[in-house]
Amino acid sequence: MIHREGYKLITIAFLLLAILCGVVVFLHAPAWLYEALMVLSFGFWLLIVQFFRNPKRNTPKNPDHIIAPADGKVVVVEEVEEPEYFKGKRLQVSIFMSPLNVHVNRYPVGGIVKYVKYHPGLYLVAWHPKSSTENERTTVVVKTDAGQEVLFRQIAGAVARRIIYYCKEGDKAEQGGEMGFIKFGSRVDIFLPLGTKIRPKLGEAVRGGETVLAEFSR
Repeated sequence: MIHREGYKLITIAFLLLAILCGVVVFLHAPAWLYEALMVLSFGFWLLIVQFFRNPKRNTPKNPDHIIAPADGKVVVVEEVEEPEYFKGKRLQVSIFMSPLNVHVNRYPVGGIVKYVKYHPGLYLVAWHPKSSTENERTTVVVKTDAGQEVLFRQIAGAVARRIIYYCKEGDKAEQGGEMGFIKFGSRVDIFLPLGTKIRPKLGEAVRGGETVLAEFSR
């Protein structure tokens, strides 16, 4: 399944590559050049198509679990000061998404969207320590039925320069449900209450909407 954010770009890329190949034929370029261009064009187009894939995910819904909001690799697990919303200590887990990962972003918990804010900013590489606070980003907070608040942040990178989010304050958030998309690789940070049990280790791969990222403490 192709994500709706990709329809326009996939179509434009196909048309431009088709025109380029047509120009090469019109100019009577050598056969080897035309064949090489065809192979490269088709390969490039397939890369764009795979980037916008949107596979179905079966979320193991559980009010005690925090589900990974994105595909990728866990690159940060640490206690930090969260200055924007909580203004206090939280556990931060960061997931880095390469251009080869699925880039759909999902709600890690179910509940009500309490806070949404878009921040324009820089385009530092996604693994830079200051990317969480200085890059273009969107912050979303969901309050669960049990009263726990979870903050997660879409962060643009050096290549990703288009953050898309579909939620607004007051919306109902479904655990594992789609909340946004980041084009061409970046990261998602999630901020959890102290004492939350983190499951994945640094460097471990997770799947958005399926991997249990953490468990609330009781």
